[in-house]
Amino acid sequence: MAEKKNEKKEKYVAYVGTYTLDKSKGIYVYDIDEKTGVLKNRSVAEVNNPSHVCISADKKFLYSIADEGVVSFSIDENGDLTKVNQAWTGGLRGCYISVDSKRRFLFIGGYHDGRVTVMRLKRDGSIGDIACGIFHQGVAISMNEHRLDHPKVTCVLLSPDEKYLFASDIGLNQIKVYRVDYATGQLKLEDIVRCTMDAGPRSLKFSSDGRFLYVLTELNNCIEVYSYDDIDNAPLIRQIHTVNVLNDNYPTAESTSIQMNEAESLVMVTVGGKNEISFFKRNSLDGQLTYAWGTPTSGDYPKQAHILPGDEYYVALNHDSNEIRTFRINYEGNYALMCNPPVKIDRPNCLRILKLDNEG
Repeated sequence: MAEKKNEKKEKYVAYVGTYTLDKSKGIYVYDIDEKTGVLKNRSVAEVNNPSHVCISADKKFLYSIADEGVVSFSIDENGDLTKVNQAWTGGLRGCYISVDSKRRFLFIGGYHDGRVTVMRLKRDGSIGDIACGIFHQGVAISMNEHRLDHPKVTCVLLSPDEKYLFASDIGLNQIKVYRVDYATGQLKLEDIVRCTMDAGPRSLKFSSDGRFLYVLTELNNCIEVYSYDDIDNAPLIRQIHTVNVLNDNYPTAESTSIQMNEAESLVMVTVGGKNEISFFKRNSLDGQLTYAWGTPTSGDYPKQAHILPGDEYYVALNHDSNEIRTFRINYEGNYALMCNPPVKIDRPNCLRILKLDNEG
C-alpha cells in the first residue's frame, strides 16, 4: 500500500489586544486549535493599552493602538511579535486602527478627539510621520438629550476596492466617506451616510464581494444594511434593510462589534450591556439578515466575539470579567454551547487571527 503524503497542517495564532490598567501587559499571542476551539497562551508583547490591533495583508507586521500613539511589531515565522517602533498620531489616543493591503498607510480613528489620522508606513514596516489629520466637526440632530452629540470616531474601514475610507462617527450619527490619495495620504470627503436618528454607528463590516456594508448601531441596537457600488468613479451607498440586534426590548444593550463567519452565511454581534451574542442568517444574494438566535456569554460585557477558523467555534472576549469563553456552534439547531475552560486574561478588548505559512 502506498504511503499517504504528509498533509499540511494549517496553523493559526490569535492576537488579543487589552487594556493594561491592572495586570495585563499588552498584546497576548495564542495558538489556536481549530478542531477543539482551544486557545493556548504562548507569549505577550508589552505595550500600553493596545485596545485595538490590525495585521498587514502580507502577514509581516501587526499594528496597534497605544497610549503613546501607534506601535509597529514584526511577526516572525511562529507568529510571535517584536517591536519595531512607535509614533505619535498628533491627537489623543485612538480607538481603531486599519492598514491598506499594500502596507502604505495606517488609518486611525479617534473616539476621544473625533479625529481621523493617516500615518505613512515605511518599507521596513515601521511607522513614519503623519500624512493627514482631519477633525470631524458639527453637532448631530437628536431627540435624546443624553446621547453623544459631538464628534467621536469609532471605526475607520477601507472599502473592499480600497478607494474609500469609511469613518463611522457615533457622536455625529453619520459615516463619512473619504477618497484616499495613495500618492500623498490625503483624504477627500466624497459622501456622508446619515444613519437613522439616534442610531449611533459603532462598527462597520463589508461583505468580501464588496456589495454590502453592515453598520452596527450602538444606541438603538440595530444593524443597518447598505448596498455599495462605485459608479462613474463615485461611491454609491444606499440603505436597503434594517434589523434589530435583539429579539426583545433591553434598555441598555450597547451593541459593540460585528463579525462574520468564513462562509459569510452568519453574522454575529456582541451585546455588551446584555452579556449576549446575537446571530443572524445572511442572504448573500440580497445582503439581508434574519435573526437566528442569541447566546449568553457567561461573563461580563463582551467587547468582541470572533468565529474561529473552520466556522465551528467562536470566542467571546468578556472584558469586565477578565476572560475569553469558547462556544461551539450548532448551525442546524440554531444554538451555541459553551465548551473548554475559560482563558484568563485581563481586560480583553480586540482579537485578530492570522493563518501562518507552513512547510507541512
